[in-house]
Amino acid sequence: MHVDRFSVPVETRAPTGRTNAYLVAGPGPADGTERLLVDPAGRTENLDVAVRETAVDHVAVTHTHPDHVGAVADYARETGATVWARVGRTERFAAATGVEPDRTFAEGDRVGPAAVLDTQGHAPDHAAFETPLGIVSGDVAVAEGSVVVGAPEGDVRAYLVALRRLHARNPSTLYPGHGPVIEEPRAACGRLIAHRLARETAVEAAALDGAGDVDAVLSAAYEKDLSGVRDLARATVRAHLEKLSRSGRVRYDPETGDVGPA
Repeated sequence: MHVDRFSVPVETRAPTGRTNAYLVAGPGPADGTERLLVDPAGRTENLDVAVRETAVDHVAVTHTHPDHVGAVADYARETGATVWARVGRTERFAAATGVEPDRTFAEGDRVGPAAVLDTQGHAPDHAAFETPLGIVSGDVAVAEGSVVVGAPEGDVRAYLVALRRLHARNPSTLYPGHGPVIEEPRAACGRLIAHRLARETAVEAAALDGAGDVDAVLSAAYEKDLSGVRDLARATVRAHLEKLSRSGRVRYDPETGDVGPA
């Protein structure tokens, strides 16, 4: 079995400016070797050659954000592979990729050589693909920095659950959507959980200390320069406020942006 990574230049807010596509080869539910192409974000010469020389049986994505789906239609057409989408999200998949999926998957299903793991949070349709060599984890984890979990699509509670699930499974390797392969998954997941909880603490403290709206919370909760990423940070604050509001720890009106003690 093997997992091959292809770094694809795309339009993305990720610092790398690239998305990782993966070719996973291994035993599938049918006899013999099956090959799964995950997150073909765009075309490169190396990926074209690999796909052309490999009998790709399946195409899937970890989620349907634009920087993960750009070449789904091309490779689906050229390979004749079975195209998969998350169950209940087929319309979203078709709108993002231009392809109607052939089949759907849910937690625990097999897509060729990989098993599906539910990892919502960064996106509502996010999934990972687990193999004996590690987990193709999309945008749950990164080796450096952090992952944006921003409203209206991001769900901080679900994202923390996804990180904890990966930590508990203790894979040998994580194959992320951006950046280098993660060789110490538990350490990475622990770091990202701590970061997200620290941000939540800062957001809650700002709301309780008198910050009356989202922008005031943003200014109080972030000490670093937000040039170029202020919109992402603001969406992250909104997602944290939604979580805190649902648990009754702060008052937050997503329509007006008003914030205060519960």
